[in-house]
Amino acid sequence: MRALRRLLPYYHPYRLQVAFGLGCVVASVTLFNAIPTLLREAIDGLRTGAGAPAVWSVAVRMVGVTLVMALFRWQMRERLNGVSRRIENDLRDVLFAHLATLDAGFYARTRTGEIMARLTNDLGAVRMAAGPAIMYLTNTIFGGVIALVFMLHISATLTGLALLPMLFLPLVMLKLGDAVHERFEAVQAHFGDLTTRSQENLSGVRIVRAYRQERAESERFAAMSTEYVRLNMRLARLYGVMNPAFTVLAGLGAAAVLGIGGAFVIQGAMTVGAFVAFGFYLANLTWPLIALGWVTNLFQRGAASMGRLNELLDETPAITSPAKARALPPAGAGRAIEFRHVSFAYPARGVARDRPPSTAGDGAGEPQRRDVLHDVSFSIPAGGTLGVVGATGSGKSTLLELIPRVFDSTRGDVRIDGVPVTSLDVAALRREIGFVPQESLLFSDTLLANLTYAGTSEDSARWAAGVAQLADTIAAFPGGWATMLGERGVNLSGGQKQRAATSRALARRPAIVILDDALSAVDTHTEAAILRGFREALAGRTAVIASHRVTAIREATHIIVLDEGRIVERGTHETLLAQRGKYWALLRRQQLEEAVEAA
Repeated sequence: MRALRRLLPYYHPYRLQVAFGLGCVVASVTLFNAIPTLLREAIDGLRTGAGAPAVWSVAVRMVGVTLVMALFRWQMRERLNGVSRRIENDLRDVLFAHLATLDAGFYARTRTGEIMARLTNDLGAVRMAAGPAIMYLTNTIFGGVIALVFMLHISATLTGLALLPMLFLPLVMLKLGDAVHERFEAVQAHFGDLTTRSQENLSGVRIVRAYRQERAESERFAAMSTEYVRLNMRLARLYGVMNPAFTVLAGLGAAAVLGIGGAFVIQGAMTVGAFVAFGFYLANLTWPLIALGWVTNLFQRGAASMGRLNELLDETPAITSPAKARALPPAGAGRAIEFRHVSFAYPARGVARDRPPSTAGDGAGEPQRRDVLHDVSFSIPAGGTLGVVGATGSGKSTLLELIPRVFDSTRGDVRIDGVPVTSLDVAALRREIGFVPQESLLFSDTLLANLTYAGTSEDSARWAAGVAQLADTIAAFPGGWATMLGERGVNLSGGQKQRAATSRALARRPAIVILDDALSAVDTHTEAAILRGFREALAGRTAVIASHRVTAIREATHIIVLDEGRIVERGTHETLLAQRGKYWALLRRQQLEEAVEAA
């Protein structure tokens, strides 16, 4: 239950509504407990020969009490359930904002489906604990206390007999409540697995079909669904025990009241009206106690889910701005970049899914902790262009990600205009950079909205699309710039997505442009046209381009060749060819492959 304490600050903005709602709960149960007293008055009045006016007076008062009670019940539900909905919304906003601050390492080790499950299913369970559970708990406590007072007033002896079996209630609640918490946690954890499986299959439906794995995936999903049902049934069986257990205990008390109370009436020690009223009060006490099982279930579910949400909220970003961030010095169009003896290693995770997705092409994230980059040093003057080439797994993507602080180096310094990037404000640093990662992710929105995503103007987006050779393609679409893209840009080709992502980065006109194999899906002719446009558009700006194609970086003012995380060659295109080393061999192999394809 401690996990739910974290919700307390969320109630503060709605404290008046909560107070009013709880007041309505108290008022409604007070009026509800007035009804048996009115019944007692009517029954005893009939027995003593009271006239019709007296009976009608009781009836009118009972109708009035019922109507006012209904009004209070309507308000208590509207206020308290409304507050729980608002708290759910506030908590969702806080969670989403917090997730946006977390670094790439968190998303490398946490499955998307698991996050989605917590933002939906777990939030719903917390909402039920934040509103309905509190409402019914208050109803149970005050309703029970008021009923108990009236019962004691009628007969302390009968009250003691009625309550005797209920002394076992705390033991039942303690035992079953802990079990509900444990089993609900298992249900929610498996729901996260089920959501992950769904998300992966929907995102990778083309791969599933290409390998004809529809039936196999359906069978896996069915097996997981069956396990989810089993876990839910395991929880339901436990909840199924709670209500009968409470009912049996209450029933034993009712049986004792019927036997002893009936004898009191026969002996004349209690009037029929008092006995009927006592029975109603016992019912008013019994049903809230039975409902206590449901309330316990809601609180235990909410506590289990809030614990899972707290795990997200307790995550701290590894990439943060320093308390006293330095500012970059004034500069022209571009900025200088320097790596000083930089090494980097991904933390050992032991599972493949923990490898940062943006560096999957570089083979980073193996179970054992090892350096992906080793003592890398180079410098690029402002306005220069660095080309980075190397085999798959050589560390190209990792090197590029250290500049905008997607990750921080393990050893050494990365500097912009002589200032270590770790001493800069993260947002200010990234404003200077236009980064196009390997995965060209586009949002389910219009093309224009995607290209102006960073708040750039439409004119800048159109200019950037022209540079990336995308303007004519957009003009050919029936919807033009208003063309709606599917999820992750699914209705565009690979080359179109890459050019759109490149346009988005260029539209910002940043001081530093980073392209991580951003033209790999573009044909060589289009690539050549784009590169010509780059040279004009990026004049005076600093560019870092990683590519497996030598043609993409041959015009760079500086070129480095990476091999297993080390710089093995550096120079210009001409000087590297003259060395007849790895760069020369890579170019020869690519020329041979192109010749074979053309034949």
